[in-house]
Amino acid sequence: MVGIGRCASVGALLVALAVLAPAVTATCDDELPTQLVGNYSGLACTPVWNTFVLRYAQGKDNVLRVVLSTMYSTGWVGMGFSKNGLMVGSSAMVGWMGKTGVAHIKQFQLQGKTPSQVVVDKGSLVSNDHDHTVLVQQAKIYLAFQLRFTQPLKSQSVLLAFGSAIPVNDRLSEHQDKTAIVFDFTTGSSSSASSFPEGLKRTHGALNLFAWGVLLPIGAIVARYCRRWDPLWFYLHTGIQFVGFILGLAGIVAGVSLYNKIQANVPAHRGLGIFVLVLGILQVAARSVQSSSPRM
Repeated sequence: MVGIGRCASVGALLVALAVLAPAVTATCDDELPTQLVGNYSGLACTPVWNTFVLRYAQGKDNVLRVVLSTMYSTGWVGMGFSKNGLMVGSSAMVGWMGKTGVAHIKQFQLQGKTPSQVVVDKGSLVSNDHDHTVLVQQAKIYLAFQLRFTQPLKSQSVLLAFGSAIPVNDRLSEHQDKTAIVFDFTTGSSSSASSFPEGLKRTHGALNLFAWGVLLPIGAIVARYCRRWDPLWFYLHTGIQFVGFILGLAGIVAGVSLYNKIQANVPAHRGLGIFVLVLGILQVAARSVQSSSPRM
């Protein structure tokens, strides 16, 4: 019993220490590794996300020098440049330390959300591969690279992500975590990227759920069980069905806009939506013909 009590006390102490231990946060207190000082000195520094720290500087020739650092044990770390804050269509610099200790840093074109659509040695970023470096020092990885742009960067959508698996044959595994921010390279300030796709996704779902799942069934119930309220049931039925159809159509328009925005690969979902829309159009057309006919 004494041994059990001591084990319990030790366990409670460890739990208390874990709770009271300060969380690891990103800071700019650490100096750059000496291997990077030559080409990457004089950089501004800003913590951007979790343990990610962004060091950067823009030259007069529109060359952006970047050193991205974060805590690291294994896997890959990436920084993407996006036109709209989304993964699809962006280009990213990704670095990792191989199983044999060889450092890798390559550009990837993010054509889709599956590993096969993340294509190595492709992308819109203009760079000189000889200026890229990856270092791991004191449990941190440093991605150092230089990119040339047509004009100085100001407010730019930046993607940050990391994966826990070491890439094999330059094939990236799915990220373990990610974020999108809007970073101002003139002031060093950052903010969360727009949640427009997420808001549009919720709107698409809410409109279709309320239209096809609530209003249209209510309209059908009115037609089935309320005929004794003639002719009120007919006008209620027609009005509810019409409003439901309009809201459902708005939901489908939101879905089309969302698809164009994120290029989601959901053929079954799209096919079902088109099928339901066609049925709704046929029903509205039939009710229009019925309502225009003289009623006895």
